[in-house]
Amino acid sequence: MPLLFLIGDTGGGHRSAAQAVSQALDRCYPGRFAPVICDPLRGPGSPLRLRWLVSLYGPAIRLTPWLWGLLWRGSGSPRTLGWARRTLLSPANGSVAEAVSAHRPALIVSFHAMTAEPAVRARNHSVPGVPVITVVTDLITTHLSWRDAAVDQIIVPSAPVGRSCALDGTPEGRYVEIGLPVAAEFSAAPPGAAERRALQRSLGLTGDRFLVVVTGGAEGSGGIYRRAATILRQFGDVDVAVICGRNRRLRRRLARLAERADGRLTVRGFVDNMADWLRCADVVVGKAGPGTIAEATCCAAPLVLTSYVPGQEEGNAEFVVSAGAGRYAPRMRDLVAEIGWLRHDPAALAAMRDASASLSRPGAAADIAGLLARLACVRHVPDDLPPEVTFAESPVSSGTVTQRLDREPQP
Repeated sequence: MPLLFLIGDTGGGHRSAAQAVSQALDRCYPGRFAPVICDPLRGPGSPLRLRWLVSLYGPAIRLTPWLWGLLWRGSGSPRTLGWARRTLLSPANGSVAEAVSAHRPALIVSFHAMTAEPAVRARNHSVPGVPVITVVTDLITTHLSWRDAAVDQIIVPSAPVGRSCALDGTPEGRYVEIGLPVAAEFSAAPPGAAERRALQRSLGLTGDRFLVVVTGGAEGSGGIYRRAATILRQFGDVDVAVICGRNRRLRRRLARLAERADGRLTVRGFVDNMADWLRCADVVVGKAGPGTIAEATCCAAPLVLTSYVPGQEEGNAEFVVSAGAGRYAPRMRDLVAEIGWLRHDPAALAAMRDASASLSRPGAAADIAGLLARLACVRHVPDDLPPEVTFAESPVSSGTVTQRLDREPQP
């Protein structure tokens, strides 16, 4: 049964979430669904003007985050959002419509705020009656564009986003809190100290020093170079591993720094084993991106958050800090103080690991997969219709969707 997953490669979280749900569908319902992940915003078939506009996101959050924050807030009213959709973002309607017409899916799932409203338009024109679902991939603070499209269901990652839907007047049954989907490799049991050291050595590290993993999301943003250089300069007995994402300039600069760091600095670009790096870290340092937080908490990693993208990442740091899973260190001296304290306080680190694990929702992808399977099969009923999806209590909060299957899927 074909399913269409709409993403936008502005950051890496949208694609990662779609891949996690696709993986869960294949694991829970092998051979039954065929998800197609499509980027109508930056993909090869998208209009040049739209690709150029969307490509500005990475440079904007790295170089002028204040300007991005102004644009994010300025487009957050129904009037300005409607104007933006009719003008700047109108090419998205055509590229989404082409994807829907080409694949004629049984279900359309939007993993990006800019694709939800075009998906509804395309559905109404090409495949009337097919459910359109939004999976919100921002954690606490969300733009109106996530919530105002006339989709059939909104899957939200947290209670604050659910409350935003309620304040918008969204009917209670049209949104459901499940969590932010992460890939299965992030859901393994949290490692002990010996396992962390062994994992460090398997990644080419010494395994005998305190390890700080620094990440800035897919765009490699958040002043990573200065923070990595400062940690190396201040602490002679600390290893630093930096995940640069697709920021090639940052990777080149750090590679030159690594040549002078006596083997204490490891530099990687976009990696496909991020779970290993998070699981082996003593501390994870980076901006308060929703994907990083969701993945790190599933790995029970303590977090030191240094920045956030104005707008959609506001509230993420407070969410982590209030739970005891991390600290907020926006200034360099704060970062140095936090690392200096944590590397000599195993009890504090252990408490932060426990708190981090308590925020995790490793089963979110499987729960979302179960809900999508049910919604898709309402219109296309096979002989072996998946069992009913019901609501159950979550260890974190109520409202998590739990699938009842004859064969329980592995996390």
